[in-house]
Amino acid sequence: MLRELRTAFLVLLALTTVTGVAYPLLVTGAAQLLFPRQANGSLLEVGGRSAGSALIGQPFDDPGYFWSRPSATSKFPYDASASSGSNLGPSSDALRDALKARVAALRAADPANTAPVPIDLVTASASGLDPDISPAAARYQAARVARARGLDPGRVEALVAEHTEGRFLGLLGEPRVNVLALNLALDRAAPR
Repeated sequence: MLRELRTAFLVLLALTTVTGVAYPLLVTGAAQLLFPRQANGSLLEVGGRSAGSALIGQPFDDPGYFWSRPSATSKFPYDASASSGSNLGPSSDALRDALKARVAALRAADPANTAPVPIDLVTASASGLDPDISPAAARYQAARVARARGLDPGRVEALVAEHTEGRFLGLLGEPRVNVLALNLALDRAAPR
């Protein structure tokens, strides 16, 4: 019996060393060597300080910034430790009321804009953390941002175009604009 326990303990020790120490160190080292930006959270920096991750949305409500998709995370918006959707269905009165309030807020921020509000500006993503909006959602907000910052609307439209990412490999996903990266570019173009 002691022989079997000794063998079992040695196997446990060997597997713990391989799977709990060696493998994680190897994967972490390879990631740091081959993909350092991604391995460290895809952080965007301004003046040597982290402004946030390009992978997690952030709340913006100043008219001089592009606004992100709404977040449905609990406790507070864009809580990376609580990724979740709202789980409200299309027949939900709560969802209908939330959509009306979001459309009203967008209309109040830019009363001259009579274009239809892009759906991604009023609905949360499945994770509640989406850092991107559609190019249509960015263009919808461009005039408001240009006015608030005293910029030429054409310059703001150019920044939107510069920060529009296409489909992955030209096939997968939809074109998108990272809100944090676009807002950081705005701060460089016209500091506040």
